[in-house]
Amino acid sequence: MLIVNNLIKRYGKQNAVDDISFELKGGEVVGLLGPNGAGKSTTIKCIVGLLRKSSGEITIGGFDHLSVEAKRFFSYIPETPYVYDLLTVQEHLQFIAQAYGVKEWKNKANELLEMFELDDKREKLGRDLSKGMRQKVSICCALLPDPQLLFFDEPMIGLDPKAIKNTKKIFKELKEAGKTILVSTHMIDSVESIADRIMILKDGRILGNDTFANLKQQFVQDEGTSLEDLFLELTKDE
Repeated sequence: MLIVNNLIKRYGKQNAVDDISFELKGGEVVGLLGPNGAGKSTTIKCIVGLLRKSSGEITIGGFDHLSVEAKRFFSYIPETPYVYDLLTVQEHLQFIAQAYGVKEWKNKANELLEMFELDDKREKLGRDLSKGMRQKVSICCALLPDPQLLFFDEPMIGLDPKAIKNTKKIFKELKEAGKTILVSTHMIDSVESIADRIMILKDGRILGNDTFANLKQQFVQDEGTSLEDLFLELTKDE
């Protein structure tokens, strides 16, 4: 579904992403973890085409990541959600439906709005939404076209506990439907129970890329170690 080979993103002489390679297969939920400045958001933005990579190769569904064909495969939910000030919540979903050619979109839109408790906010303008509501609208818009691949960059920030629970539930449902998810987050406990695989970044490099169980066996050999403990151990400064 997603293949990243030797990705480098350079700012001046500094590599924000330092020659990383990985793959995502259909139906996987992969947690992308790392401290601030590790290169998580930069990696995702290079993949979706918001940043120009310095070198490397990225394909989505067998197509170059910048092609129209590739863009039909995925949706991207940014850390800072962007909404149009003068569109209502309902109009955001209508805009996405028309842009992606989604047929019979209203029923699905209603289900998403109800799930994220936005049903009574459908006529509210984007400029009047709180950050949490903007995040919910962003997630609803991303799910509406039924993409095969989803990139979530800090999706839980700004959400209330019920919305976080619903988002985790959606992750599991998407996985069962054969979708692929890459979720970057600081909230380690939010991915520990849902991720099939963990990638840990530091200084733009991948320190570990495997199941949680295999990473524990490889690095700490202690069954009682939590994902948070493992993360702190791998990313600590020497």
